[in-house]
Amino acid sequence: MSKRRKHNKAHVSSRHASQFLILAGCMLVFAAGCQSASETEPLLTERIDKLSQEKTLLQRQVEQLTTEKRRLEKRVETLSAIPKDQLELWSLQRIEIGRFTGLYDKDKDGKKEQLVVYVQPIDQDGDLIKSPGSVDVQLWDLNRSGAEAMLGQWQVGPEDLKKRWVKALLSTSYRLVFDITDQASQSAEPLTVKVTFTDLLTGKVFQEQKVIEP
Repeated sequence: MSKRRKHNKAHVSSRHASQFLILAGCMLVFAAGCQSASETEPLLTERIDKLSQEKTLLQRQVEQLTTEKRRLEKRVETLSAIPKDQLELWSLQRIEIGRFTGLYDKDKDGKKEQLVVYVQPIDQDGDLIKSPGSVDVQLWDLNRSGAEAMLGQWQVGPEDLKKRWVKALLSTSYRLVFDITDQASQSAEPLTVKVTFTDLLTGKVFQEQKVIEP
């Protein structure tokens, strides 16, 4: 009888120990989960804030593009109402690169840091006109070969271009100023400026080039 009681008592103690171990294990898992959640929460908050900022930026870009689309649609509507023969009376016929186009020493230190390009739109009567459009400018050293031949390239959009119109005593034109690389500014060979003008009214593309001294 005494042995059976001892056996039962040992069995109960073993069962209690197993239950305790299981409970302790659950508590450890729960604590680890809480710790992991507390560590992850700041990362989730940061990610949510970043996504919110990106969403706001995209919404602003969509609004800007929508406004630009409406402006262009209005322009197309206005131009469509003008008879074609009248539109051609004021259309661009060619472009010229002004004679003052060249490399310039901005701060008088003996090193030319700027490329200044004068673009002159010409109509059918040979007169200068402030024709709206966009401009692509390239600077070339044709004595070089391959990819090294083009020293620089710049684009000027319609909104920026209209601010570059200059009326002067000796020259009326679009005046475009670009920073040039050390490679271009130190060149001892004649360079070539290539200009591509896209007329905003007609969509026509005009090209011209000019050799300038270093």
